[in-house]
Amino acid sequence: MVTEVRRTPTGISGFDEVAVGGLPAGRSTLVTGTAGSGKTLFALEFLARGIMKYEEPGVFVTFDETPEDLRSNVASLGFDIARWERDGKWVFVDVSAVEEEMLSVGGYDLGGLIARVEHAVAQVGAGRISLDSLGTLLIRFQDRELIRRELARLTRRLESVGVTSVLTTERDSEYDGLTRHGVEEFVLDNVLIIRNVLRNERRRRTLEIVKFRGTTHRTGEWLFTIDPTEGLVVVPLAFLAPREQASRARVSTGTPGLDEMVGGGIFRDALALVTGPPGSGKTLMALQFADAAFQAAERSLFYVFDETRDQLYRSAAGWDMDLEAMESSGLLRITAGYPEEASVEDHFLSVRRDITDFAPSRLIIDSLSALERRGAPRTLLDFVIALGALAREHEITTLFTSSTSSDTWAPVPAASAMEVASITDVTILLRYAENAGVVQRIVAVLQSRGSPHDPTVRRVGIDHAGLRVGDPYTTGSRLFPDPDVPPPDRRPER
Repeated sequence: MVTEVRRTPTGISGFDEVAVGGLPAGRSTLVTGTAGSGKTLFALEFLARGIMKYEEPGVFVTFDETPEDLRSNVASLGFDIARWERDGKWVFVDVSAVEEEMLSVGGYDLGGLIARVEHAVAQVGAGRISLDSLGTLLIRFQDRELIRRELARLTRRLESVGVTSVLTTERDSEYDGLTRHGVEEFVLDNVLIIRNVLRNERRRRTLEIVKFRGTTHRTGEWLFTIDPTEGLVVVPLAFLAPREQASRARVSTGTPGLDEMVGGGIFRDALALVTGPPGSGKTLMALQFADAAFQAAERSLFYVFDETRDQLYRSAAGWDMDLEAMESSGLLRITAGYPEEASVEDHFLSVRRDITDFAPSRLIIDSLSALERRGAPRTLLDFVIALGALAREHEITTLFTSSTSSDTWAPVPAASAMEVASITDVTILLRYAENAGVVQRIVAVLQSRGSPHDPTVRRVGIDHAGLRVGDPYTTGSRLFPDPDVPPPDRRPER
């Protein structure tokens, strides 16, 4: 009979879902990463969350930073380490001030350190311990076999006293080798990599569980961010508890003709994607979606990028929508700004906080294309997955917009938009068509999961009353142009 390995939950937001319950209990886990990747924060938060959530005391062994610096660095997270020290819940073993001659290569081994750690564990009855960072210690040993032997000795003693431990160490690059010495990962049963990759001027933090020997874990790289108030947050939170039952209630899009095309409105817990080139009506459709919530006395949360609040107010006023009054009523909350103000992951945290605080019935993100400037397409997809999981859990009807090429004859969505469309429930395509020298707007519903929808392409008109869907469009250029036929030459005549 196989004995299931017990888990020690870290309490780190999103990580225990990836680790399928937490770190293997009573064992040592190696956390490896380059400088600035977040190793020390992981080690600190592992102990802090243990005290705050599980009343489990901890020991922190520091080889680099002083206890004073560590206390200060995490104060913004609400970690009152000094108080925990006074209460006998946290103790430091400070190796950063050990005299240099004691660290001489000749006679130094880990015996003294092990004795100090065991004393600290007994002193507070610790169930958790973090050692940060082994690299400073192991560099004292020039022989790889000596490193292997001493490290194995340390982990055996830690396991013998029954603590769950985190040991951090350095690596020189993000994707070449697991550790600097190439030994540590073979000694420890559990290995976690934290990465901080910069590509094409875009930074992406991920973590990956390389191995949990004898037990299961989620594979692959998982996006995370470091929030000044929440600490480490793993995104996507794709393993939120699913709702027991999908909603069968429908809500209006705010555009009557579009409601007809999607079978009477979209389901209350649906994710909808509206794509189209600039000027095709995406933001107007989003405004009408928010106005429909206001008319139904429901709250809506509107995130707009690449446009200021006043610009959005002015645009809405053109169609007799008073956004300022809607906000004053408490039924609308608008967050306007530029995507460059924060990372995609931090924008997710902002939306998540607003959902918790404001409890909206509807959510609008306008637009995903602007956010893509701050992250790779994969990061954007993680953002949508995480936000979608959160929205479904709270039964929030969600509308995303995404820009496609401004080319009138372009065959619609960019690759990232198509990936997003694969996880949304409703996909609405706006685009331009040319007929007898006149540019017209058209709309099509490409998918509406769980519901019949109108397959016809329809005309779209925008006037003083807003965006309206009209009759079927049967002439002019096709919705999906033949890729073998080049677009007309629209260069001006000489």
